[in-house]
Amino acid sequence: MGQELRHNGEYVIVKNHKIHIFRAGNNNGPKLVFLSGSGTVAPVYDFKILYQKLFNDFEIIVIEKFGYGYSDLYDAPTDIDSLISYHREALSKIGEEGPFILLPHSLSGLEAIRWKQTYPEEIKAIIGLDMAVPAQYLSWGQEELDKRTNQIIKLQKLHKKGLLFWYPLNKRGLNKDDIKQQKLLWKRNGMNDCYIGEAKTVLDNAKLVDKNGEIDCPILMFVSDGKQVSANWIQYQKEFAERNNAKIIQLNCGHYVHYYESDCISEEIMRFIE
Repeated sequence: MGQELRHNGEYVIVKNHKIHIFRAGNNNGPKLVFLSGSGTVAPVYDFKILYQKLFNDFEIIVIEKFGYGYSDLYDAPTDIDSLISYHREALSKIGEEGPFILLPHSLSGLEAIRWKQTYPEEIKAIIGLDMAVPAQYLSWGQEELDKRTNQIIKLQKLHKKGLLFWYPLNKRGLNKDDIKQQKLLWKRNGMNDCYIGEAKTVLDNAKLVDKNGEIDCPILMFVSDGKQVSANWIQYQKEFAERNNAKIIQLNCGHYVHYYESDCISEEIMRFIE
């Protein structure tokens, strides 16, 4: 019998297409909403090693955007306010209301900041998992971002031909079925048009977030060693933290900090929220 995709959450309809949301944990606890970074093919499995350590104390919610995880491969508009509107509509349709504590990884840091700027009453706190800040994309500029977008397009062509054999998929915290599902999602989702759409709009999104200034809420930022991202990554994290009164925890690990330091991160999250 052939392998097939088996989602482990629930679907809602947004813009006439399906978005997949995973919920687990303590329904009476604070609501932790995980937001994935660019190109993360299976967020529900990507974050598992971390969120399974938080089940007892928090309600866990993982939103899989269009093109991610089990959600539809729908090339929707990716301006940042549209992205946030999809999150909010999806949460509303499963009966979830704020306040939320957002846990953005990488690119979705922009979404978390903008969400707080636009709907401040809905966001209680932000916990960044090596989250991106506007200054990083502004420093690259359009030329550098165009290069990176073109690289994704080249990889997409290889993937469609079955020639993209190497791609880092985390197996930490996953059982055999999870790993199989993640591989199937990589085959379906890898380098899809949704990721390209996000890459094309990221500079405008960063400009808008930067223009609207600082945010006022508790912020905890777990920061990687910067080696897997880009020059000045740590510097920009520190500058953002200083302007927004955020606490930084510097980790000696790669960009997907939740893979490498889930014990430390889960313990610090519990202390921070207490």
